[in-house]
Amino acid sequence: MPDTDVFYTALALLSFFFLIKVSTRLKLSRAKHPSVRGHSKWARRIAKWVPYFSYDEEAFFSSDEAPIAVVNQRKKGFKQLSESLACHSPKSTGFYASLEDSVSDVRFTNLYRVPYPYRNYLGEHIKPASIVTESSGVMLKDLDGRCGVDLSGSYGVNVFGYDFYKSCLKKGFENAQNLGPVLGPYHPIIKNNVEELKRISGLDEVSFHMSGTEAVMQAVRLARYHTGKRYLVRFCGAYHGWWDGVQPGIGNQRKTNDVYTLRDMSERTLSILRTRRDIACVLVNPLQGLHPNSDASSDAMLVNSEREAAFDKTAYSEWLQKLQQVCKERSIVLIFDEVFTGFRLSHKGAQGFFAVQADLVTYGKTVGGGLPVGVLCGRHHLMQRFKEDRPANVSFARGTFNSHPYVMTSMGAFLQAVQAEDIQRSYQVLEQVWNDRVQQMNQALNEAGVPVKLANLSSILTVLYTQPSRYNWMYQYYLRNEGILLSWIGTGRLIMSHNFTDEEFAEVIKRFVSAGVKMKKDGWWWQESALTNKWIKRRMLKDMVKSVSAKRLVKEAKR
Repeated sequence: MPDTDVFYTALALLSFFFLIKVSTRLKLSRAKHPSVRGHSKWARRIAKWVPYFSYDEEAFFSSDEAPIAVVNQRKKGFKQLSESLACHSPKSTGFYASLEDSVSDVRFTNLYRVPYPYRNYLGEHIKPASIVTESSGVMLKDLDGRCGVDLSGSYGVNVFGYDFYKSCLKKGFENAQNLGPVLGPYHPIIKNNVEELKRISGLDEVSFHMSGTEAVMQAVRLARYHTGKRYLVRFCGAYHGWWDGVQPGIGNQRKTNDVYTLRDMSERTLSILRTRRDIACVLVNPLQGLHPNSDASSDAMLVNSEREAAFDKTAYSEWLQKLQQVCKERSIVLIFDEVFTGFRLSHKGAQGFFAVQADLVTYGKTVGGGLPVGVLCGRHHLMQRFKEDRPANVSFARGTFNSHPYVMTSMGAFLQAVQAEDIQRSYQVLEQVWNDRVQQMNQALNEAGVPVKLANLSSILTVLYTQPSRYNWMYQYYLRNEGILLSWIGTGRLIMSHNFTDEEFAEVIKRFVSAGVKMKKDGWWWQESALTNKWIKRRMLKDMVKSVSAKRLVKEAKR
């Protein structure tokens, strides 16, 4: 009898602990976004299952089952567009094409500009080129001497205009020319840079790195080192560089599971942070305020018109402030990734814009004055890379090129230049200026009957499509034909420098409207009631399954 009591007691305890574990796991799962983006392991699995297929010429123009008259209209418009683009910059196009077999980035970006079933036929007839020789104001000039309006922003480097950065580089090189590329010793300018970065970040110490990704790597490493905890929390859709440790979904080959991808702006997420004991840090990319829980938009994923974005400053500020408070209560390190937003949203970046103080902050892009750099600012106790009472227990991070003299002097020129009265004054009206400009653009597009609108977070814009379509990705090429230069992700993100005048922005509006009117005229935005976003997704799946079946039949026939 006593043995039986022991058995049932043990069974009850095991059941209790099992239920606790299941309940904890369920709570964590509910804090994740229900989409594949919120479940990194499933995202990787599904990505491996997605088969490749390609539309032939006929399907390329009729994948939405448009009537023959519309298909012919598209064919005619496509031919005119491809010929026009080819005429604009033949030297640049040829030069860029010559790089494809030797520069892996060129091959990758060429293939991932549009949804993959369309890329083969498109690539045979339209060959985009990104070869430029000169910048001036808001314009870039290519090998053929053709100028275009730059909306790529050099991936975020260009906040104040290229002429501003050329000035920083010139001053920086002049100040370091007597030293040259001496590594190890510091140039004296480092002290001024450090003091200014401490003032801007509101933190105690600074370390320098070669890129934003590297700065984020060091921030995460230090957070784990000092807390002794394993897990990092990032938010669904957020991008923090190419490192696998903060990119746990598609593109990640790591087997280690040490990242939780949770919902942005969710009470369930706050509950997880309040109750779990294994979380070292929370990593925030403030750009997510424009599209919470969604990936950075890319035309390669533009299979229908479900792309969403809307910025609510009050709501996102409240969320970040709640997050800060929970992290403080639980001794979780709050890291702001300001590689993109630093100096763009305000002089003190997103911290100043949203009135939140982080424990660690990373900067990059623009702060190098035009040169590559990563910066980490943090509290004294978190930046220390060793334990006083354990001399062999260190968190080593250096990097050969950190504090390169030319980077430091160009950074010094940048940090001095942004203190100018006109720049500081512009920050006070920056948000309103860009909100007004986007409103003007949306009004003009609407009046022209173009099914496009834009959303923005200050000078960061994204294009949204207001009616179901399989061909929204074509808009990037009509914009290019109008002299609008975008990055390889197309209309997903437009990064505009703050030196755009009202007149220059009015010209951008004019070109956006012109591109939209021509695209509509060529039949790409043909519409009927049966063409819904749901129908488009189902048709995409049907085409995928059909292509797989066809390949199997061919394989069987060859046996």
